[in-house]
Amino acid sequence: MSGGSIRRVVLSCLDPEGLAPFYAALGFVAGLPTEVDAVRYGVPGRAHVIRLALGEQRIELIRFAEPGAPIERDSRADDDDFQHLALVTNDMAAAHGRLVAESGWQTISTDGPVVLPASSGSVTAFKFRDPEGHPLELLQFPDPPPAWRGRRGGPLLGIDHSAIAVADTQASERFYAGLGFSRAGGSLNEGPEQDRLDGLDGVRAEVTSLARDAAALPMHLELLCYRAPKGRAVAHGETDIAATRLVLAEDSEAVHQVTDPDGHRLIVRAA
Repeated sequence: MSGGSIRRVVLSCLDPEGLAPFYAALGFVAGLPTEVDAVRYGVPGRAHVIRLALGEQRIELIRFAEPGAPIERDSRADDDDFQHLALVTNDMAAAHGRLVAESGWQTISTDGPVVLPASSGSVTAFKFRDPEGHPLELLQFPDPPPAWRGRRGGPLLGIDHSAIAVADTQASERFYAGLGFSRAGGSLNEGPEQDRLDGLDGVRAEVTSLARDAAALPMHLELLCYRAPKGRAVAHGETDIAATRLVLAEDSEAVHQVTDPDGHRLIVRAA
């Protein structure tokens, strides 16, 4: 199952039409609503979808015929179901300004955007939740990597990665190696800046970047293993709003759904 990268992300929603304008205000382009066969997403019946584009990257807002539970309001960045999308910006002040002009979202970070130390890449970041509780991150590089260099437009340019909380980095690396991913970098993020970013105290987070094909698409995978604090173990049903799916397969391919060791869902090419 090698080749390619994360092709799109599927966010389960209660109200795609209500959520799409929030993403449009940030800079996404929304398509027309459509009905699809939910079996492709591991759920029987039909589903209602709105597709969003940000540069080359895609998100699907999907409402299943019988939506599950909403995201818990006390969900934390160190819980094992945590999964955020990092939205790259070339102007943090402008991107953050667009966000604060909107209503309904919730902050994760404290005291606004945070400049992380050199050991964590010297990036500027801000974590928050959309109006239905899906975690997101605004991310600005001090020196953009090749995938983001020379990009026009803004303030949002695209999606850099999907970050997922994991209990055991090595176990997750072994699992994702079977899907064609390999290690592309890593760091240990800690200190007061990381505490502010995550809205937690005493954070020590092992961060590991995984990629399938760095030359294909920028959106890659990031493993977040929180050594401290230790969050909750949380399980979700297939149609719960927290049940995000990463799509690795082409639209034309036969697919099936798999789950990683921590319960994160992926749609991959059928064997």
